[in-house]
Amino acid sequence: MTPRELIDFTTFIGKLKTTYRHCYTAENRPESVADHSWRIALMAMLCKDEFPEVDIDKVIKMCLVHDFGEAVTGDIPAFYKTEEHEDTEEKAIDKLLKRLPATVEKELSALFDEMEKLETPEAKLWKSLDNMEAVIAHNESDISTWLPLEYSLNLTYGEENVAWSEWTKELKAEINKDTIKKIEENK
Repeated sequence: MTPRELIDFTTFIGKLKTTYRHCYTAENRPESVADHSWRIALMAMLCKDEFPEVDIDKVIKMCLVHDFGEAVTGDIPAFYKTEEHEDTEEKAIDKLLKRLPATVEKELSALFDEMEKLETPEAKLWKSLDNMEAVIAHNESDISTWLPLEYSLNLTYGEENVAWSEWTKELKAEINKDTIKKIEENK
């Protein structure tokens, strides 16, 4: 990758720093897609000892790139996302990756394919952390920013994606405790 290609691509993908998600931070500002991706990557790095058989570097890459398409489409909350939205985002990712040198495009295309299939431990860990970070972020935000459906959704969101591992199921259980506490404190 030439310096110019690096600058051009990272300038474009830098839109994720100002592409906002449905959630708010603890400081009551909209959370950006980049905020979300960064924390998932950090979570992956910090739990590597729990998953010695998993290629954590690959998981971190997944965490960092999984929402690239949102630099084009914006963020659509999971509970509003349709198959049409998914298709549009997939096409945006394909178009973005074509802007990269062939070797990088090939590597990232394979990574996106692996994430979509959710068959490997790496993809399963990424998806678990992706879902769990979203609930952690909601638990940190002021409850006045929650939609009514989130009171129950936060307790069930991601259950199917954490089921593959005892550790991720334990993570979900701890997050649920925080959700319940937040709801109880704000009745």
